Amino acid sequence: MAPDGETSGSAVRAGRPADTVENGPAGHPDGAVGTDAAGSAAPLGGSLARGANASAAHPDPAAARGASAPTTHHAARGGGAAEPSGTPPARRVRALGRRLVPSPALAGLPAPALAGLPGVALRGRTARSGPRPAYGWGGGGGRTRPPRGGGLRRLYEQARRAWDRPLTAYYVILGAGLLITVLGLVMVYSASMITALKYSLPSSYFFRKQFLAAVIGAGLLLIASRMPLRLHRGLAYPILVVSACLMVLVQVPGIGQSVNGNQNWISLGGPFQLQPSEFGKLALILWGADLLARKQDKRLLTQWKHLLVPLVPVAFILLGLIMLGGDMGTAIILTAILFGLLWLAGAPTRLFVGVLSVAAVIGAVLIKTNANRMARFQCVGATDPGPDDSCWQAVHGIYALASGGWFGSGIGASVEKWGQLPEAHTDFIFAITGEELGLAGTLSVLALFAALGYAGIRVAGRTEDPFVRYAAGGVTTWITAQAVVNIGAVLGLLPIAGVPLPLFSYGGSALLPTMFAVGLLIAFAREDPAAKAALAVRPGMRWKTMRRRVKERPSGER
Repeated sequence: MAPDGETSGSAVRAGRPADTVENGPAGHPDGAVGTDAAGSAAPLGGSLARGANASAAHPDPAAARGASAPTTHHAARGGGAAEPSGTPPARRVRALGRRLVPSPALAGLPAPALAGLPGVALRGRTARSGPRPAYGWGGGGGRTRPPRGGGLRRLYEQARRAWDRPLTAYYVILGAGLLITVLGLVMVYSASMITALKYSLPSSYFFRKQFLAAVIGAGLLLIASRMPLRLHRGLAYPILVVSACLMVLVQVPGIGQSVNGNQNWISLGGPFQLQPSEFGKLALILWGADLLARKQDKRLLTQWKHLLVPLVPVAFILLGLIMLGGDMGTAIILTAILFGLLWLAGAPTRLFVGVLSVAAVIGAVLIKTNANRMARFQCVGATDPGPDDSCWQAVHGIYALASGGWFGSGIGASVEKWGQLPEAHTDFIFAITGEELGLAGTLSVLALFAALGYAGIRVAGRTEDPFVRYAAGGVTTWITAQAVVNIGAVLGLLPIAGVPLPLFSYGGSALLPTMFAVGLLIAFAREDPAAKAALAVRPGMRWKTMRRRVKERPSGER
């Protein structure tokens, strides 16, 4: 090895200056390696020694810097006292201070040797230094700074990362739908016991019917979640035609039946009845989504006549058939579905406002011409039943919620269901839930509906398929709008519309199409490319794939 301040033969042949000679790792006791300007490795000890010896050999600081100072990181910035070659690196760094090499040359030193030194700043973690501690005492002896927000911030980040996973919407829709249905079965049994005994029926009469409908609905949910999209689109027109024909049969004397003043039921024999208007909601969503998707593929939705025709006329026909039976609540939900489809299709504001104005005028006329509907509007926010008890149901719904407290009186311990609150197991089952499960129970139901609605919006917003976007948006609009109308009426914020709470209230005609719609959302969530990839690598799927590969091996292969 050449002495300090001299040039080795290899360096002269390479044409490099004397002050940039790179000694091997053996030239430094610690074997520390620095980095030059071009990113090549250089021993740190040799560069430090060269900087010190250069300053000692050249009295002039300019001569000490040399011609290679602008192009390398291994030359000293000024004069200084020379240090012996065996001096530890940390001591030499303290001696030279800010005049020494920048941080890239120090990347090879251990972190404890450089922590707290003046004029030294590490630009990143090195291979020898371990992972930086998140919070606590770092490797250099100083206390690291805790993340902003503390635990709440970390929880928020974890929740956000979990929500961004591909299968989150799939599991949220499935879990929320099943939880609402199971909790609804429990509350139907509790709320309908007294009503069944009042009609000399077994106490579990309504529960058994609802449980049978839930089992059939679970089968429909499974079928809908496994059906391909082309089959869903193919069923759109048959479902619409069948629903319209059944809604016409409702108005035929001897076939249609009237319940609570509304003729919108068909008797199926025995205790079973069918409400075709509930299936009309599903039919409008599937048919409207398929229609708008076809027109979008042909770039026709930019013209208002293709946007409205035939979607709006067909929806008005269904609304007319529903209103012939006097069911204003179902008509409101069907109108909300129509507006949801138009909004998803990108209807301009003036067109949207125009259709909404026409619907509002028609609704106002229908309300003004019916005394029962006018009385329901007068009961909004009422706290007293009135002289003729016209607001009896609305007020006792508030009484049930108010007596529940924080955690309720317990399952089966409701007082209002003992004949005080009409339709306790159907339209006002949310009030019984508040009385028996308290505020905690009602907030849980609201959280489940909010999760289901948000997951549906996520499915509609992330897909590239127009049919999936329109259908998912229509189903989400249907479930959330109906839940808002029902809960708003129970809370006294909206007039009583006579619509059940989706998946929760008693009624097989309402439960079956709603569970099929939830199956649609599950199928749409599975169609996402990222969700498909995540489902393909699940442990069960991998085990089946491995077994299939083993079976396909040649007989001679082990």
